[in-house]
Amino acid sequence: MLKIIFMGSPEIAIPSLENLHAAGHEILAVVTQPDQPKGRGQVLSPPPIKIAAQNLGLPVWQPQKLNEENFLQDLKKANPDIICVVAYGKILPKEILSLPDFGCINLHFSLLPKYRGAACVAKALINGDDESGVTTMLMEEGLDTGPILMQWTEEILQDDTTETLSARLSSLGAQLLDKTLQGIEMGNLKPVIQDDALATLAPRLKKQDGQIDWSKSATHLFNLYRGLTPWPGVFSFFQNKRIILNELKLGPQEKFGQMGTFRLQNKMGIQVQCGEGTLWIQQLKPEGKKILHFEDFMRGLQNKTRLQFESKT
Repeated sequence: MLKIIFMGSPEIAIPSLENLHAAGHEILAVVTQPDQPKGRGQVLSPPPIKIAAQNLGLPVWQPQKLNEENFLQDLKKANPDIICVVAYGKILPKEILSLPDFGCINLHFSLLPKYRGAACVAKALINGDDESGVTTMLMEEGLDTGPILMQWTEEILQDDTTETLSARLSSLGAQLLDKTLQGIEMGNLKPVIQDDALATLAPRLKKQDGQIDWSKSATHLFNLYRGLTPWPGVFSFFQNKRIILNELKLGPQEKFGQMGTFRLQNKMGIQVQCGEGTLWIQQLKPEGKKILHFEDFMRGLQNKTRLQFESKT
């Protein structure tokens, strides 16, 4: 069994931590991001991995910066065999990377070198990929550039969103990390250098990424919605006000109006004309208002003659 420092922050890292703990490894400490203010009340909220670690009775360290002298001294005193990193959210400095005997291992939620970066799961969906996967690699100073240790592939389902795909990859990745540590202990893993020529990037998402351009095809926009669900979501404008669009589905390949034109279509939802094909929308959230079912939204527009979403930057 290995002496491990575990580094992670969001919910997707929890199965990996729980799996390593259940396997009998000695988790010396869990390193995560500081508590952050959230919600309208800006109440300090802990990262999900902190709660999971506390439930397991594990020590939690939350340094503001990874180069803090006290934190580095604590790491050296702990003397881990290996550092396991799962969606921690910060790049590790060279001093930490060179500390453990077995190095630092990262679990990444894509088939590297494809989609290096924070939005790796979302990017696979946005691009309409048929498969994704998980990768373990030896960490180096670059962003997700280290030699690959193991990879497993996972099929992307037609109705997957970032939320559903992340849940499956989280469980799959926890198993892969466990297999990787077994291989490291046995000394039978051969790291494979990544081909940088095949690398693509998946930078952190921004709210503005969700703005819909109705000149794009329905398939393109549906994939954008899948990748940006649950965050940051997709939105358009109606009467110069932002409106968030939820519960999207692909509609029939037909043309009934200008791009962005919408209509109520039986019980299927609001049908919107795209550059190619149409989309169904089930829920809408106008700026400053609650989420509305599509029938309630259309009921409030009975006297409106121009039913068209607007492009606005």
